[in-house]
Amino acid sequence: MRRLFLIAGLITAFGLAVLAAGAAAPANFAGAWSLDKAKSQGLDQRMQNAESVVWTITQDDKTISIDSKVTAGPQPTGTPPAGPGGGGGRGPAGPRTFTLDGKEATAEAMGGSNTTKATWSSDGATLELSSVRTGNRDGQEFKSTTTEKLSLSGEGKVLTVARHSESPRGATDSTLVFNKQ
Repeated sequence: MRRLFLIAGLITAFGLAVLAAGAAAPANFAGAWSLDKAKSQGLDQRMQNAESVVWTITQDDKTISIDSKVTAGPQPTGTPPAGPGGGGGRGPAGPRTFTLDGKEATAEAMGGSNTTKATWSSDGATLELSSVRTGNRDGQEFKSTTTEKLSLSGEGKVLTVARHSESPRGATDSTLVFNKQ
């Protein structure tokens, strides 16, 4: 009987150790990331022409926030600068924030609403961020959706973002590759 309890205890301990090893913490994307335009694909004109694009990501157990700063490149002659000092910036919306609990969050946005959701892959290596913006602009109803799949490689030094967007202007796909600063 003792031997049976000992074997059962060892099997239970082994099973718990396997579960603990399989329940690895999800990826942490926090840090400052510089866009590598040479490795990226399908960049919009603003990013392609930018001097630099930097994402500053903050992440904790409950939220992830992405603050994007685009520094404008040289302007064609006769074109006014993009902002104070010609530098551009994050734009009027500020950082994008998602809750990491898997639930949708809706907030009022300029002229409409924005619904966001973050979903982890089963292994915690990829985070899918989705955003649906709806509203009315100049009397016209609109809906824009964006899905971004974030993953790390190169020992956490490279962030790859597979982005799919749909708007009244059509669908676009791009791959953004960032290097950790």
